Amino acid sequence: MRTQSGKKWLGLAVAAATLGFTQVASAESRKVIFDDDGFALAQWLAIKAPNVEVLGITTVSGDVWQKQATAQALRGVEIAGRPDIPVMAGATYPLVNSEKLTERWESLYGKLTWKGAWMKHWVEPTLQALPPYHGPDVVPDLPEGNATKKAESERAADFMIRMVHRYPGQVTIIATGPFTNLALAERLDPEFAGLAKELVYMGGSLNPQQTRKDQVAAEFAREFINSPRREFNLRFDPDAASIVLRSPWRHITMVPSDPSTDTEFSPELVKRLGSGNTPVAHMVRQNKGGFPLWDEIAVAVWLDPSLITKKAELFIDVNAQFGAAYGDVLSWTPGYEPGLGEQKNTVVQKVDVPRLENLLKQLIDRPQNPVSGKPLP
Repeated sequence: MRTQSGKKWLGLAVAAATLGFTQVASAESRKVIFDDDGFALAQWLAIKAPNVEVLGITTVSGDVWQKQATAQALRGVEIAGRPDIPVMAGATYPLVNSEKLTERWESLYGKLTWKGAWMKHWVEPTLQALPPYHGPDVVPDLPEGNATKKAESERAADFMIRMVHRYPGQVTIIATGPFTNLALAERLDPEFAGLAKELVYMGGSLNPQQTRKDQVAAEFAREFINSPRREFNLRFDPDAASIVLRSPWRHITMVPSDPSTDTEFSPELVKRLGSGNTPVAHMVRQNKGGFPLWDEIAVAVWLDPSLITKKAELFIDVNAQFGAAYGDVLSWTPGYEPGLGEQKNTVVQKVDVPRLENLLKQLIDRPQNPVSGKPLP
């Protein structure tokens, strides 16, 4: 559903107050780059948030192959009415890990719950539909219509390097997929991480516990019973994750799987969030839900840190040695870390779920530009 093009954006101070932010909006927008293996509600939240300048979307293979993630991002910015936001394609393959290597790992150490673009079948019956398996060059048609906008010719890593040099100390990078692009940027330019303002990432796990009684929530929580330190985003490219988490960022916020077990994109929440008249609300109504709010938490706590009700300061790394713990999260309280370049993370452990859901609703309903490219079906 389209909105009227004549609607104006609310003033920054009024919008910030409406959203309940604890920080006073400044005249200068908060600059952010989204690095992800797909495009969904989380990116729309950042694009629609007041006083936020999305410099670009970079894509990487993970849940889906990079080319499919790029197609989703291109259509996503069109639906947001922001075709001016550039989309840069990134890495297709992890630095070292591969589909064949993952299959070899499974033959030695057991089956993984989720393998993203390499997923051929579920190990056990599940409520979730199995995504179609295909190669890296196949880009399925999108149900919301394919984009008319094209990706930029610049590579993702080069774009991120260029932006942190243009705006030193001002660019937040929100990573909600594997870290391959970030590792490439750091290796290409050792100044990269230090020039960014901060890294906020959804990835890793410490000790997630089942807290909801929903059947779907239970399905996602059970994967951590025997492997509490294993999470897909970091497990897909462990070598990149270790490089990035040892890089000299000014500040790192880790959003592991732990707080997500308190959340679910339930049918009731889908109905509530999709009840508005914006194109993004229309897209939410088409969502079948059934997943935790992984990436949405990462964006929400960046927008409003007061949503965090429990956190810890820990040094974080990822096991990059091929073995039973390949891709598992390593953590230390300050003073216990080995001192091999590990960086301190602010680890989000719990969030205020009702306030989180209210923030999502407010952002989804904010006025926006009409959909560009093809109309929504």
